[in-house]
Amino acid sequence: MASPNTAHNTEPCWRFSTFVGRLFLCLIGWRVVGELPADRHMVIVAAPHTSNLDGFIMLAADWHLGVHMRWLVKETLFVPGVAWALRASGAIPVDRSGTGGMAQALVKRFAETSCLALVIPPTGTRSYRDYWRSGFYHVARTANVPVVLAFADYGTRQTGVGPTIHLTGDVRADMEAIRGFYTHIQARYPDQCGPARLREEDE
Repeated sequence: MASPNTAHNTEPCWRFSTFVGRLFLCLIGWRVVGELPADRHMVIVAAPHTSNLDGFIMLAADWHLGVHMRWLVKETLFVPGVAWALRASGAIPVDRSGTGGMAQALVKRFAETSCLALVIPPTGTRSYRDYWRSGFYHVARTANVPVVLAFADYGTRQTGVGPTIHLTGDVRADMEAIRGFYTHIQARYPDQCGPARLREEDE
């Protein structure tokens, strides 16, 4: 298992988060596998995503690994009494009614910091989709950061991280590498799990 980020590991709140993550996964009978890259500057793909439970499992896995992740949440959920907890967990508010701009804003965040672990569920929804959203790909490619493949496998009750992909710009080749990993990962609701494919591959 990768060593937790030293700065986070020395903070009591993050030591507590690590404990909570490990305890939660132990109680539900899940195991964390895999290693994060030493450089915590990355886009983390979170898939498959067919249930609200996926988010809790992957959040617990990240805490278990000692990573202070950032993740995107629709801004309508940032209401009084909840907003503080979302921000404390690393949530970034997103206006889903807007077009463009978000990818550029995220690339700018990467440029302005040396340690950003941004989690993006590529389907953007728990329902079946024929294609993944390509935002994660373009953000990682433009910011020149690797893509780390995170997962929750209900077949083996394992969660954690798989390979780290350094994007080449050849969308089909890059996605073939990503598909090769997720092909064997079982979603909680398999009938709601679409293929790991970008629309750009068919255009």
